[in-house]
Amino acid sequence: MSNKKTTEDLVNALSGLTVLEMAELKTLLEDKWGVKAAAPTVMAAAPAAAGAAPVAAAESTDYQVTLTDAPADKKIGIIKIVREITGLGLKEAKELTESTPKELKATAPKAEAEDIKKKIEAAGGKVALKGL
Repeated sequence: MSNKKTTEDLVNALSGLTVLEMAELKTLLEDKWGVKAAAPTVMAAAPAAAGAAPVAAAESTDYQVTLTDAPADKKIGIIKIVREITGLGLKEAKELTESTPKELKATAPKAEAEDIKKKIEAAGGKVALKGL
C-alpha cells in the first residue's frame, strides 16, 4: 500500500468527523504529543496579501466561551452558572471561577455561546466569545 493511499484514507476519515469529534481528537492529540495546537497568525494575513477575499467576512457559527472576570462579591452566583454549563463539581467550578481567564466551552454554537454569556453577565461575571 502506498503512502499516498494511506494519507488519502486518513483525509477521508477525518472529513467525516463532526466538529465535536474534531475538538475531541485535537485534545487527545495534544495530550498524546505533549503540544498545544494554536492557529498561526501569519496564515490569516497571507490570503489578504495574495488578493484573495477576506476570511473574516464570513460570520463564525461556533464560538469558544471564556470566563474573563468573576468579581469576589458575585462569585457564588457565577459558580452556580459555571457548574450548570460545565457539569463540574463545586470545588472544580470554584477553582475555575477563581482563576480567570478560563475556558468554559471549547466550542459552542452561536446561540448557546450567547446564552452562556447572558447567564454569566446576569450573575455579575464577564465572558469573551471568540469565533472559531
